[in-house]
Amino acid sequence: MGECIMVRNEEEEKIRHILTDPKLAAIKAMLEKDHAIDCIFLLHMGRGKWKEAKEFMRANGLTISDGTFRSRMIEIENLGLAESVRIDPLKKYYVKTEFGEKAAKLLLELFDKLGL
Repeated sequence: MGECIMVRNEEEEKIRHILTDPKLAAIKAMLEKDHAIDCIFLLHMGRGKWKEAKEFMRANGLTISDGTFRSRMIEIENLGLAESVRIDPLKKYYVKTEFGEKAAKLLLELFDKLGL
C-alpha cells in the first residue's frame, strides 16, 4: 500500500509540474486546441504549406480551415515546434524543428500504444 501512495505522489508531482511549468502548460494548452495534433502530424509529414495540408486533409475526408491552420502553425512556431520559411512577402510555409519532430513521434507512439 505504501508503494501505491508513493507512485501516486510521484505522478501527482509530474502532473503538477506539467500544469504549472510555463512552457509545458503552454504546450498542453496548444494541444487542447482544435486541429493542433493534426498540424503537428502535417508538419511531421512535410506538409507545412497550406495547399499541401489542405490536399492531404481532403484526400482523407477531413477538413481544416485556412484560418485554423495558420493560427495553429503560428502557435506551434511560437512554442518552438516549427519554423516558418518565407515564400514571398505574404506567404510562408512551416517546417518541423527537432523539438517538433520529438513531439510528433511521441504523439504517434501514444496513439500506437492505445491500440484501438
